[in-house]
Amino acid sequence: PGAMVARLWDSMITADHRLRRDKPLRMRCIGWLAQGKQAKRLFPLETIALAALLLGSLVGCGPNKVVVQGNFPPPLIEPLPLTLGVWFADDFSKHEVFDEAKSKRDSSWVVNSGGAQVQMWNALLVGMFEKIVPFKDKPGPGRSNPDVDAVLIPHVEELQYAIPAQTNVKVYEIWMRYRFELVTTDGTPIAQWTMSSYGKTPTALLQSDQDAVNLAAVMALRDAGANFATHFTRVPALQDWLRQQGVPVSTVSP
Repeated sequence: PGAMVARLWDSMITADHRLRRDKPLRMRCIGWLAQGKQAKRLFPLETIALAALLLGSLVGCGPNKVVVQGNFPPPLIEPLPLTLGVWFADDFSKHEVFDEAKSKRDSSWVVNSGGAQVQMWNALLVGMFEKIVPFKDKPGPGRSNPDVDAVLIPHVEELQYAIPAQTNVKVYEIWMRYRFELVTTDGTPIAQWTMSSYGKTPTALLQSDQDAVNLAAVMALRDAGANFATHFTRVPALQDWLRQQGVPVSTVSP
């Protein structure tokens, strides 16, 4: 039995090394194993069984994927008397983070927040401003629109997550860092600023890692909306512009 175990182990290592180095060989093995033919010509029988297991692990195990979904009610505040355009670039509306596993014990993760970003910011801005005008194209020369006071362009600069397996703390956490551009409809810069948000959820609330990461991301998005609504009129670079647009001084925080 000991010799057989050693033989199986050596066969597994040999198969593993060959299969991982040689992609065309992996593809041929998949076909042979599926047909149940010709495989014995390449490896002994025990190696074929192990190679099948290896191939299963190579092609069948994908990353944990979370497509963030949640509800984002509009804010209950007095809208600012502005007509604001908004443009979501593809890297914002399709925002996705891939975090590759650092070791065999870890799992790779894909967190797709693009759809939820657009949903949350649309709901927020509709509640914050008198009128919102969606832009299909990036503001630039020749696209002047006198009916729009300015165009907001949000960017997700960074998204980080932490799960209990990484931190030994029984919470799931999401951090986001945004950068905002406010420009005229012809692309002339008005202001630029950054903002952070944070969300977390305890492990006891949900049954799966994916559900917990999703909820933490939803909480981070809601935190971003609250921060934006609270601090928009406090951004130093915006206050003079707001006054120029006729926004009452009482709505502009010092």
